[in-house]
Amino acid sequence: MRWIVWLVIIVSGLNWSVMSQADELRPAYIELNQVSGDNWRLTWKASARSRLGQTGAVIIPENCRANGEPDRQFAADNILTFRDLACSGSIEGQTIGLSGLELSNTDALVRISSSDGSLQTLRLTPDAPSVVIPSADGETRIGNVAAAYTVLGIEHILEGFDHLLFVLALVLLLKGGWLVVQTVTAFTIAHSLTLVGTTLGYLSLPQQPVEIVIALSIVFLAVEIVKAQPGESRLSERFPWIVAFLFGLLHGFGFAGALAEIGLPQDDVPLALFTFNLGVEIGQLLIVAGGLLVLALIRRLSGEWLRPAKLVAAYGIGTISTYWFLERLIA
Repeated sequence: MRWIVWLVIIVSGLNWSVMSQADELRPAYIELNQVSGDNWRLTWKASARSRLGQTGAVIIPENCRANGEPDRQFAADNILTFRDLACSGSIEGQTIGLSGLELSNTDALVRISSSDGSLQTLRLTPDAPSVVIPSADGETRIGNVAAAYTVLGIEHILEGFDHLLFVLALVLLLKGGWLVVQTVTAFTIAHSLTLVGTTLGYLSLPQQPVEIVIALSIVFLAVEIVKAQPGESRLSERFPWIVAFLFGLLHGFGFAGALAEIGLPQDDVPLALFTFNLGVEIGQLLIVAGGLLVLALIRRLSGEWLRPAKLVAAYGIGTISTYWFLERLIA
């Protein structure tokens, strides 16, 4: 009984934590474009629902000065701020950052485009809210893009709670680590197809209905876990690869929406897509490994508590995903 009480407390806390933070995890975005000579155009975007979007501000390089007042606009759920800058000399070796980022729980991408065609992608975090602009050589640019988008992929699956809960539900539903890995791989292949197709403009679906169905896909798996009985095979247990693949196609549209929020470096689209997908796969494998480890520990400590533990987790996942479904439907 103590296991059940503690599991209820933990899952309840996670429910409120996940539901309250779901809209706070969108990366902010800073773009610095060289128009000509000393003239630069600064654009920065943050979620209008976040504290960062309301109070954050870009820390511009010391050799730059802002001309005129900032132009703030609302676009969907984001706040866009535009400023014209005059920078004396090169901005390489100068510091750019985002004040207020250290108080948030999200990251920020910085994209710097020079008039000579060079492009850099840098990443800011709450622990490192500013960065020194390196030289724009090709090797540095490629390394920055690969590192930034791999980490973004990992973070999106670990902090994009709907995708995280879907993978976790697969771990709870299926029996055997190898079967889970195979099923998650089918999910990966499917969401990679729609992510790439949508990003490159070959596929398109309205984002809001997609997000609603993604929430329903998690509700479906939670119900399958609750209704699963020893000796009986549910639909998702008989055909786990097919179920994961079909739902993965929808989740890919969700990944594409997140990637559209972040943006892609136009000169390195294939690299950014590949490393983002790689990061997502790494994140999924971390979830699978963590979930299987917890189940193994419960089974080792007391096998009779494995089923109740799965039920508590399933009800928690179902509660969260139902909340998301209703919230997105109303929106």
